[in-house]
Amino acid sequence: MEYIKINPADNVAVALADLKAGTQALGVTLGEDIPRGHKFTLKALKAGDDIIKYGFPTGHVTVDKPAGALVDHNCIKTNLSGLKDYSYDPVACPLPPAPAKMPSFEGFVRADGQVGIRNQIWIIPTVGCVNGISQKLAETFRAEIAGQEGSVDAVVAFPHNYGCSQLGDDHENTRTILADMVHHPNAGGVLVVSLGCENNQLGPFMEKVGPVDPARVRTLEVQKVQGDETEAGLELLRGIFAACKGDRRTSVPASKLRIGLKCGGSDGLSGITANPLLGVLSDRIAACGGTTVLTEVPEMFGAETILMNRCASPELFGQTVRLINDFKAYFMKAGMPVYENPSPGNKAGGISTLEEKSLGCTQKSGAGPVCGVLAYGERLRTGGLNLLSAPGNDLVASTALAAAGCQMVLFTTGRGTPFGSFVPTMKISTNTPLFEKKPLWIDFNAGVLASGTPMEEVADAFEAFVLEVASGRSVNNEKSGYREIAIFKTGVTL
Repeated sequence: MEYIKINPADNVAVALADLKAGTQALGVTLGEDIPRGHKFTLKALKAGDDIIKYGFPTGHVTVDKPAGALVDHNCIKTNLSGLKDYSYDPVACPLPPAPAKMPSFEGFVRADGQVGIRNQIWIIPTVGCVNGISQKLAETFRAEIAGQEGSVDAVVAFPHNYGCSQLGDDHENTRTILADMVHHPNAGGVLVVSLGCENNQLGPFMEKVGPVDPARVRTLEVQKVQGDETEAGLELLRGIFAACKGDRRTSVPASKLRIGLKCGGSDGLSGITANPLLGVLSDRIAACGGTTVLTEVPEMFGAETILMNRCASPELFGQTVRLINDFKAYFMKAGMPVYENPSPGNKAGGISTLEEKSLGCTQKSGAGPVCGVLAYGERLRTGGLNLLSAPGNDLVASTALAAAGCQMVLFTTGRGTPFGSFVPTMKISTNTPLFEKKPLWIDFNAGVLASGTPMEEVADAFEAFVLEVASGRSVNNEKSGYREIAIFKTGVTL
């Protein structure tokens, strides 16, 4: 299979492999070479005519194009402009039937009822001033416990730039994300490290965190330490290690899964292979009583009405409208264009407009109902598909997904990226050449869908792989030690 017409209403098709001029495809003769992931016209189009892909307009051509012509960002403009009024027109959102035998995984059941898929010790700085101390503690303690880890699979520090010189929403975003991390089930224990004079004061921060197990969550304020703060921190880490090294995995149902859905470095195949694969998995997880989370609000623009009409209630519809309009207002307040989103890599991969990007991006959400809408930094409270407020930036959005309580992030990509958030960040390639080129980045190849492998077969293999990862199998970002956080910032730095 070298090309695909995604929807019967489409007036373009997508090359699944590089196509040469003169190739016969879907009743037209290609007048020029068409790179993989790019679109070609199935009929002649006049300037101003809409491009139809996924069955929806994704922009309009700016010049006349004959049948069989390449159409890309150089000759397509978005149809989107300004704010919109929305109305609720609910649609049926069928989920697949629950499996006769509930899938399960081996996880760490925490005292608060959450289930972790890792048992790690995290060192969380309240302020960037103690990043170096936090990293030194992690490195030193890893060396100290080497060979006696028990079930502790990593000791990780998470440096960041914030915790001081911030006001308003930025200060609260920092406090909220860090507090979310303290409660994350993938952490068997946490050491919170503070300086002592920062805006994010340790006492008020721990009040925000709320009740914790004092054996597993400990604090270090380094300005109060007489002498060597490293040795003081190591002594606290030894106590945390003693509390969590005996934790053991037990069998739990797939209903306990909380999975983040993310894409980045997308290409023209993202909405055809990897994103629909995540959509199938999302529906399966929801049918089992589990939870999935879709974010990247700016990459919902142009496809937002599809999500709105899948909301399970008028109240959720209203929350989704606010989710969309608040992000548009954020762009407009900053004087930034709302709809000029696709990156250079997106365009090189065949994505021309925000509508096209969004229609492909939202494929990750499957077909099930929207059951919850979350503000940035808010933790999950509802099963099924949730929408989360966060930008499209890969690390900021992935951090937000993990902070909401997701135990892992599934990340589709057509261009490739090595990063990892503070939970396992599985990379799923949209095309086979990327999978073959970057075996140290990519964990699963959805590109086989473009070669004709049936979706159900690929989805079965993918579900099995996700359950293996939930049960302890490492993904590439973990093998490489790539674990980071990024916190959403909107205001001034003092």
